[in-house]
Amino acid sequence: MNIKEPLNSSVAPESVSSTEPRQRSLVPKGITIGLAVFALVLSVAGYGFRLMIGDDVDTVLRHAAVIVPAFVLGIPLFFWLGSRVLNKVKGLHIETRNALTLGWLTACVSMLWLMGTYS
Repeated sequence: MNIKEPLNSSVAPESVSSTEPRQRSLVPKGITIGLAVFALVLSVAGYGFRLMIGDDVDTVLRHAAVIVPAFVLGIPLFFWLGSRVLNKVKGLHIETRNALTLGWLTACVSMLWLMGTYS
């Protein structure tokens, strides 16, 4: 028995792998974009209420200048950097979109947790 030939010899092995593009990410692009937008909306949502109740605009803007980038950019980039390190050190194949999606999901959950704690 020749083990190098495929079981279905009527189909060439090249045609099976070359006709379909390989899906690299487990997460659909729409979910990634949706989580990024949701993280931005969540991080900005409280500042409108703070301005409506009369907080100082400078204080609110200074706080927003730190918190919004930390949650919207910092946490996802931390996950992306961790995936790059694991890919190099351990030889894993973690895709960028998967790492960023996990970062935005973590940012959204942590913001919702903080909002629930302080409400």
